[in-house]
Amino acid sequence: MIRLSICAVFSVCLLCFAGALPAQPYPSKPIRLVVPYAPSGGTDVFARLLSQKLSEILRYQVVVENRAGANGIIGSEIVANAPADGYTLLITTNALTVNPSLYQKIPYDTLKAFAPVTIGATTYNLLAVHPSLPVKTVKDLITLAKARPGQLNFASGGTGQPSHLAGELFRLMAGIKIVHIPYKGTGASIADLLSGNVPLTFSSIPSLLPYVTSGKLRPLGVTGPKRVSVLPNVPPVAETLPKFDMRLWYGILAPAGTSKEIVDKLHSAIVKALAFPEIKNRLSNLAYEPGGETPEEFGAVIKRDLVQWARVIKEAGIRMQ
Repeated sequence: MIRLSICAVFSVCLLCFAGALPAQPYPSKPIRLVVPYAPSGGTDVFARLLSQKLSEILRYQVVVENRAGANGIIGSEIVANAPADGYTLLITTNALTVNPSLYQKIPYDTLKAFAPVTIGATTYNLLAVHPSLPVKTVKDLITLAKARPGQLNFASGGTGQPSHLAGELFRLMAGIKIVHIPYKGTGASIADLLSGNVPLTFSSIPSLLPYVTSGKLRPLGVTGPKRVSVLPNVPPVAETLPKFDMRLWYGILAPAGTSKEIVDKLHSAIVKALAFPEIKNRLSNLAYEPGGETPEEFGAVIKRDLVQWARVIKEAGIRMQ
């Protein structure tokens, strides 16, 4: 009886001692960074660039894992269902805020399934035209489109892609009728633009930059709120259409329920990584701007974009098959 009592007391002491131990520091093992797109794409390139520095800062390997499919939905679902312990993260694009309106059903609630960490980088699309099109400015293009309703086509890398949505936003805000021509990828759309088979596009700056600098395409405006360093003489579309804002962001998110301490530590590490000169220079060469928004600011961007793209997709009648 006495032996049992001693054992019971000893067990209680062990439990109390275990409870008094400090929590295991984060991180204490490798972190999985899920890219919901195929290797070599823009998101993948940025994820691998960022993961190298994060591994140094956090002193544990940040491993990039590509889980492509359904415009980012498959990889996003994996993270949404992962434990909220900071060891499975998502790096994705605006598609996160587009998909709820583009698809009839997705397997997670975008606002409830994730804990925003920060925006890693931002870039913009570029409104560019074939030199044969008789326009020099955004205002010229709007005037021409109004004179030829339904006669001007714009190319995109596919239905629901940023180049498509930027064109639809432009069409709605300018009050014009231009026709969307979807292609199977950005490369195919630019090839047809260069050949003159389609007169204009709203593709990403990195994809169009070589052809703009060589004079094969004429830039009219960037889709963000300000000029960019790689194209300092190209004004934003917003100078002609106030409040026009179409930016592509690469955001990092954790599963919902991840502690504030972990989210804050990840945010701090990412901000440090983005401050390294080699990262800043590489992003500048790719026409990206480093981010670093707080989790709260990133959350506000997600909410804003969900509303904006829901309206654009509904008014444009865009549907994914």
